[in-house]
Amino acid sequence: MTTGTDEPATPPPAVGVPDEYAGFDDLPAVPKTAVADTGPRAPRFDGDVSALPDRACWALQNLLTRRYVSGDRQPQLWAWVSEYQDDLRVRLSELDLRLRIVDELQVAFVEQVGYDSRWGRRILKRETINTYDAILALHLAKYARTARDEHMLITREEIHELFAGVTNTIDRDLALFDKRIERAIEKLDEIEFLRKQRDDPDTFVVSPAISAVMTASVITDLQKQFDQFIGAGETGDEEPGEDDGAATDRTEDIDDEGDDW
Repeated sequence: MTTGTDEPATPPPAVGVPDEYAGFDDLPAVPKTAVADTGPRAPRFDGDVSALPDRACWALQNLLTRRYVSGDRQPQLWAWVSEYQDDLRVRLSELDLRLRIVDELQVAFVEQVGYDSRWGRRILKRETINTYDAILALHLAKYARTARDEHMLITREEIHELFAGVTNTIDRDLALFDKRIERAIEKLDEIEFLRKQRDDPDTFVVSPAISAVMTASVITDLQKQFDQFIGAGETGDEEPGEDDGAATDRTEDIDDEGDDW
């Protein structure tokens, strides 16, 4: 169709469309919300006034009651912790707690934050580990950092071999020495750094959580304490009793990171 002239008619500009499209960078930004929009939520119990989605509440509860959340062992919980981590950090900070997430290991855990205030209260229970527990944790953490396998296996015999540097300098009673190592194995199984294989009770999986909790600074501090422990034995100091753990509460000396197992 033409007008009265030979030139084609110019179409009218579209309403609301810019003359020149400059790309996605010019589009208006959509504000991000901390909590995913999951729609209306039903109260979990009579009097429930939570502002968080159910999944965030369950993630928070598990972070406060478990030693750690693992993507390997609890994939659903790990997904919720990852999704709602910003909101979880806020809730935990209100309790003087810090959320630690190690994405490459898919491990999340909570640690107590210390500061000077007579009003603050410790929420997390401090779990004391004895000398042999700390020695085993130290060796396993170093082993985990050098291993390339995703699922690290170690046998009971190999664990006993890790204590070769202690033999005959600290414990000259080999039966008692082996008993202490077995107690350390049980303790690290209890705190979920080691997991027994169902089909072979003498083979253990080393949890990736040990690499998350046992940071480089913690390993350095424990190594110093271990060296002092060995040195004390070589100088003929009094040998540890059966139940006193030699240096009970060694991890209490470690500030901030890694002292709440």
